[in-house]
Amino acid sequence: MTVSVVDKGNLNQDQEDVLERFIEFQYAMIEKDLEKLNELLEDNYTLTHMSGKTQTKDEYIGEIMDGTLNYYKSIIHNPIITIKEKDKAILKADVTLDAKVYGIKGTWTLHSEQTMEKINGKWYLSKWDN
Repeated sequence: MTVSVVDKGNLNQDQEDVLERFIEFQYAMIEKDLEKLNELLEDNYTLTHMSGKTQTKDEYIGEIMDGTLNYYKSIIHNPIITIKEKDKAILKADVTLDAKVYGIKGTWTLHSEQTMEKINGKWYLSKWDN
């Protein structure tokens, strides 16, 4: 399996839904699924790499699609999901990625914090001030 979750604890239905969408995002990164990445990421999404480099949605997806960013395996550790205002969520987890990024192959564990927004009953990775 290319994406797995370790110690997710007891989650309610909304928290499970948030985690499932984050797992879908991990699969889409690994599989270079352009359609799924565009679906899951809101236009205001930005990603900050461990180097501190921040990318827009389009820049990030572009580097996945052109092979600059290659993800092979993801392990999500101890996700903590906080639901706010019924339609906003924060997912915090350590994520171990097996990847080749900017020409460097390795396995890194990153402290990830993702904000998500529920739109028409589905969760999307989005940026909002928490």
